[in-house]
Order: sequence, then C-alpha cells, then structure tokens
Amino acid sequence: MNAIFNRFKIVRFVVGIAFAGTPSIFAELPANFGKDNLVAWCVAHRWDTADRSPAERAAMLSDLGLGRLAYNWTQQDSPQFEEEILQCQKHGIEYFAFWNENEEAFKLFEKYGLQPQIWKISPSPKVDSQEEKVAAAAKRMMPFAKRAKELGSPFGLYNHLNWGGHPENLIAVCRELRRLGYDNVGIVYNFHHSHEEMDRFAEYLRLMKPYLLCLNLNGMAKKDTLIKGSLENKILPIGSGIYEKAMIQSIIDSGYDGPIGIIGHLPTQDAEKSLRDNLAGLDSILSEHKK
Repeated sequence: MNAIFNRFKIVRFVVGIAFAGTPSIFAELPANFGKDNLVAWCVAHRWDTADRSPAERAAMLSDLGLGRLAYNWTQQDSPQFEEEILQCQKHGIEYFAFWNENEEAFKLFEKYGLQPQIWKISPSPKVDSQEEKVAAAAKRMMPFAKRAKELGSPFGLYNHLNWGGHPENLIAVCRELRRLGYDNVGIVYNFHHSHEEMDRFAEYLRLMKPYLLCLNLNGMAKKDTLIKGSLENKILPIGSGIYEKAMIQSIIDSGYDGPIGIIGHLPTQDAEKSLRDNLAGLDSILSEHKK
C-alpha cells in the first residue's frame, strides 16, 4: 500500500510541474473578457451595411449579450446623438465611449449625466525632435482633454499608425498631458493599428498598462500581407489571424483588468456578422483559459 501511495505522490508531483509551466491555460477567465463587459466598437454608420437606426443597433447589441457601446461618429454622419443615448438606456447598454468631438453630443452627455470615455486620434506632428513632437501633440490634444475633464470623462489618446500611434509616443504624450494637469488622460490601443508593433506587444503592453483605458482586439495577419490604403488582411475576425492568440495571452498574463473591445470596422459587412464572428473567435481562444 505504501509503495502505491508513494507512486501516486510521484505522479502528482510530475503532473503538478507540467501544469505549473502553463498556469494561465487553466486559470479562471478574467471578468473583463465576459461578454456583457465587452465593448462593441465601430458598428455604426459606414461600418454597418444594414444601416441600423439607434434603436436597431441597441436591440442588436442586447440580443448578442454585449453590454457596452463605443460610438463612432464623423462629420459625414447624421447626428442621432440623443436617440442613441435613449436607446442604449432602454436596452441596458452602457454608452461607454464617444469617438471624435461634437459639442452637441457633449451637451447631451451633461443633460443625461453621462461620462463616457472620449476618444481622439493621437497626432503625429511634423516637427523635428522627439521633445518637440511630444510638446506639439500634447498642445493639440489639450483642448479635448480639457473638455473631457469638464464632462468628468476620461480622455483617450487613440492609436492610429505613424508616430502618434506608437506605444512609447502615446505614453510620452499621455505623461505630458498629465503633467499639465489633465489626469483624466489615458490610452486607447487598437490591435488593428498595431501590426508594426505586434512582435513586441507584450513589452509595450507592460509599458502602457498604467495608462490604458481600453484595448480593442482584432485578428492579426502578417504585416507584409496588408495592402496599404485598404482593409485587406487588416480587419480580420478574432481567431482567424496568426498572432492575436499570443497577444490575448499576454493581456491575460499581464493582469490587465480594464475594458476590452471587439470591432466591426468593415464597410462591406453587416455589423452583427462582424460582432458574431469576433465573439466566436474570442470564445474559441478563451476556451483554453477556462477551468
């Protein structure tokens, strides 16, 4: 009996060592990856062939079990700001973020007591030195950070390629704005604009983590397969690329517990299909991390 018991202890010890090398695979799924906490991003206007109304969009998100909306708007889009707010409230969707600037929308946030994140593309100033670039970018973003602070809202520097989209530069501009008194400033980082940095994503994530307001996921192909000026191979469902699994692993391993977004961002596709494809791919990847 003792010999059997000793063999059992040896086997248990060996198995324990094997599992210890990959603890995250058997860890509990982080709450920020729960479906009702995910942020639906780029699912309005030109990123939805169904051209949904605010009511239809909120109903669609509710049917999918998604709990948050980041609202994309440009000057070319018809403002439906109040109806978007009302429909989110009706369907229990958190109006999580507003991309761009619009005083009409901002006044409605004040009217309804909302404090969504305000996202704005971080600029790439055409000046010489790194110090001048950081100072110029901070100066350009200061009015938006100020208005967001007046709303009680976080202000997100949104990565969008070039100098302004690089993690180290986002951090530098964020720090400068905080030094100037705008402690509401952080970073919104998008996988689909990070192909040039994805090989070092875990390192950059560690640096950005104290400032992150949201991480938006995407399927990631090899950067040399992207067709410049198009979305070819740039916007892919989560799980259909070859790098996002490791990048998501890095997020979980880092302990980041902030908001996670999934994107539509395809002008030739129904936003519901985009979201369903991303949810399915994300679930497949995360299934390895569930107990």
